[in-house]
Amino acid sequence: MKVDTAIVGAGTAGLSALREVRRYTDDFVLINHGHWGTTCAATGCMPSKTLIEAANAFHRRRALATLGIRGGEGLRADIPAVLARVREMRDGFVEGPEAVPGRLGARAMSGRARLRGPGRLTVDGDEIEARAIILAPGSRPVVPAPWRDFGERLLTTDTLFDRQDLPRRIAVIGMGAVGIEMAQALARLGLEVAGFDAVEAIAGIDDPEVLASLRPLIEAELALHLGAEAELRQEDGAIRVTGAGGTFEADAVLAAIGRRPNLDDLGLDTLGVPLDDRGMPEVDPETLRIGDLPVFLTGDANGIRPLMHEAADEGHIAGRMAAPEEVRERLCRRTPLSIVFSAPQVARVGPPLSELSGRDIATGSADFSAQARVRIAESTAGVLRIHAERDTGRLLGAEMAVPAAEHLAHLIALAVERHATVADMLAMPFYHPVLEEGLRSALRDLAKKVSGAGGSDLSRCKALGHDALD
Repeated sequence: MKVDTAIVGAGTAGLSALREVRRYTDDFVLINHGHWGTTCAATGCMPSKTLIEAANAFHRRRALATLGIRGGEGLRADIPAVLARVREMRDGFVEGPEAVPGRLGARAMSGRARLRGPGRLTVDGDEIEARAIILAPGSRPVVPAPWRDFGERLLTTDTLFDRQDLPRRIAVIGMGAVGIEMAQALARLGLEVAGFDAVEAIAGIDDPEVLASLRPLIEAELALHLGAEAELRQEDGAIRVTGAGGTFEADAVLAAIGRRPNLDDLGLDTLGVPLDDRGMPEVDPETLRIGDLPVFLTGDANGIRPLMHEAADEGHIAGRMAAPEEVRERLCRRTPLSIVFSAPQVARVGPPLSELSGRDIATGSADFSAQARVRIAESTAGVLRIHAERDTGRLLGAEMAVPAAEHLAHLIALAVERHATVADMLAMPFYHPVLEEGLRSALRDLAKKVSGAGGSDLSRCKALGHDALD
């Protein structure tokens, strides 16, 4: 078979690439190994957030008496019913991706693809030649080989949501974004949960002040054992998990220690480019191109920004860059944005603080635990920290552990993307009483430390050009 463009992988990145490829050709093939539902819809973003919504709703009962509402102590979480709804919602989310092969007909192939060179690949032995190849093979959960001996008691997010019920004691190993979300959700549903991680950080937080504000809030709901590798062993019918001086007897273990790119036997070694010790070629983060070849590596598989919205952008970029030269279009990457759906939510906009340390920056902070709207809602809250260039006041990024961080982060990302200054943001209206007033507090703190912020939140009126009116 000869085609103009071959796309390997029908996840978020692959489907995004497909939309762009179809702008310039109908001569393509989409190859996918395994299920046709994306990782986000099938085992990631969507089922996990469905579980978190149920957990947060049940956890809310603890604040009811304070709000003057009685009877909350009689509520219970029906775990099988919660999981049944997760699967029902999940099955709806995957309907679109699963319908792709039916819509594409012969241009969709189910099978394992392997490169045979820059313009050649095979699918289960059948050879395909292509002018351009877009690789979007995705990733899978990391599970150390010895842990596999625990069989069905060893869970990942690929298997968690298919369970009909859950045991009462679960250890979560890995306190990154996925681990902290699932550990807290399971604890809020009434299970006994302990979290383990080899490092002291949680939720991927880079700013030590944000981390210090979040950790005690999480520890109020579940035990954390951080700073040492977790060890698992079978003991009296349970799994004994030890690490960082802590021990936990678990009925099951959820492994959340990261995801591994699906590069095994993909044939990257046939491209004639150097590979690092992980078998990864150098990939241009702006074009997703491997070297100067008409081959592009996108989404989770390249490890650049392994997030769903970034995978969609990367597929979009690769699809545009894979076009014939006369219609090729180079695109800019968006401001980095990440959100963890814990409570409080954790979010980062722009580069992490550690990457800004070599620049002359100023930082403004606000403690949301004292914020009026947070107190009214009986919510848990940490701090928001926002950074700007000291000499210009231009906003660079922020990190936070606060309620509704998903919304505040989008507002700050818009400002960073538009090169707004502290003065620009303070000139915006802030209603009362809203959570955004906490952001204004951080901006006011920041305004004291940067040039050009002025002495007022309001912007100066522009001259009208008429002496009588100015």
